[in-house]
Amino acid sequence: MKRRHFLMAAAAAPALAQVPQWAFAQQLPFNPKPGNWRTFELVTRVEIAKPAGETKIWVPLPSVDSDYQKTVTDSWTGNTSSARIVSDGKYGAMMLMAEFGPNEKAPWVEVTSRFQTRDRSLDFAKRSAEKLSPEERAFYTEATSLMPVDGIVRKTALEATKGAKTEMDKARALYEWVVENTFREAKTIGCGRGDVKVMLETRNLSGKCADLNALYVAMARSVGLPARDVYGIRVAKSQFGYRSLGAGTENVTRAQHCRAEVFVNGSGWIPVDPADVRKVVLEEKPQAVTLADPVVPPVRSKLFGAWEMNWLAYNDAHDVKLPGAKGEMLGFLMYPQAETGGNRVNPYAPDDFKYKLTAKEIA
Repeated sequence: MKRRHFLMAAAAAPALAQVPQWAFAQQLPFNPKPGNWRTFELVTRVEIAKPAGETKIWVPLPSVDSDYQKTVTDSWTGNTSSARIVSDGKYGAMMLMAEFGPNEKAPWVEVTSRFQTRDRSLDFAKRSAEKLSPEERAFYTEATSLMPVDGIVRKTALEATKGAKTEMDKARALYEWVVENTFREAKTIGCGRGDVKVMLETRNLSGKCADLNALYVAMARSVGLPARDVYGIRVAKSQFGYRSLGAGTENVTRAQHCRAEVFVNGSGWIPVDPADVRKVVLEEKPQAVTLADPVVPPVRSKLFGAWEMNWLAYNDAHDVKLPGAKGEMLGFLMYPQAETGGNRVNPYAPDDFKYKLTAKEIA
């Protein structure tokens, strides 16, 4: 490099360093497209700080194999008396169940999962031959404990899709309705509860991904569109420069994120994520913005039909019964779970339940 050019570059570097990351996001088109497969490794370490007898730990494992994700291997270590891979028995959600005897003073287990992903983007101009059987359609339109498909849910969905003629029109109208009428609440614990009926009855359409995307899924099911939540975790930064749409470091302990899919005849399963649109609104810039801010429309236009796969899909399970558990079923499985002395450990109580998740890309 010539000296003059070097000095010019050096002078520009400090100014460049001061440019906030969201400024770069505005310059990069958010446009996920299928490309090369990327390999990741996720390590989940769980410890029980205050065991009170026999202890069990359940760690969710990658359970989705598709055109956007491939599971590779799962391995584990720890001071368990036994450990094995089990399933919820209905949705195929896989998890490692580790058991510890009553005399174990410091139960711990560490699970390593390798998987591959590639970005996902639906070409709406191409017709898909994928079909759902009557049984599959019934399965993906049924109510769950947190997602009723009648009453206020159906009434709201019918209003949101008024005038929509086709399945695609309805699916997109619901997406736009959720984007327009909800907002992300930073104070929501974890990813939220996903209690759709309470959200609509209280008219408090706030929360995080498990709330906002569950609202989309429930409303879609209520008007006959098969839909499902997909529960997972972010494992890498966004390649499009969006700080809010990726994991900032290898420590992804708090990076859980669920998405949604809706099935439309002629297009197949469509990836959607209205909750991430609202995440960009709240978090991408130092201060919350509106839907009209230049950083939002590129994401809004693509998150009906595309996902950036810097994210691991665990499962699409609802009303999960943990095998061998004494506690109540879970609305969904996205976080490590545990019981000790027959009592469920609060996964949000770090003094009792310590876990850490780290992710890295494998060259």
